[in-house]
Amino acid sequence: MRKSIPGAIIIMIWLSCGTALAERLSISSRIANIRSGPGTNYEILWKVEQYYPIAVIKKQGAWYHFRDFEGDEGWIHKSLVQKKATVITAKDKCNVREGPGTKHAIVFQIEKGIPFLILKRQKSWLQIKHADGDSGWIHKSLVW
Repeated sequence: MRKSIPGAIIIMIWLSCGTALAERLSISSRIANIRSGPGTNYEILWKVEQYYPIAVIKKQGAWYHFRDFEGDEGWIHKSLVQKKATVITAKDKCNVREGPGTKHAIVFQIEKGIPFLILKRQKSWLQIKHADGDSGWIHKSLVW
């Protein structure tokens, strides 16, 4: 009886992890439709731009069911995603800087929900690039 308790605890922890163990992918196309189900016959819920990160919940054929940074769920075709390190701003008015630290000048400010490709990591800072070419450094506490 005692031997089954550790096994049960491991299973409960694994089941409660949810998207913590989910595969992280990002959008590869310039614009992609997020659908309500696994097929083009399902309703388009919203559209996302390149580098938008997603956490895959389930795979069904050529479709991925996913959760995003706000907890919203949708479906996307596997041809529209890639395995690249990306982030999305999770706070309003995020400063993007010339270098990795608050002593560096602010290049531009961005709002919540803007996706970026990660170019480099340096301690708690990420060098990022937007699909339009804008780039700089952002603190990892500001992104998902």
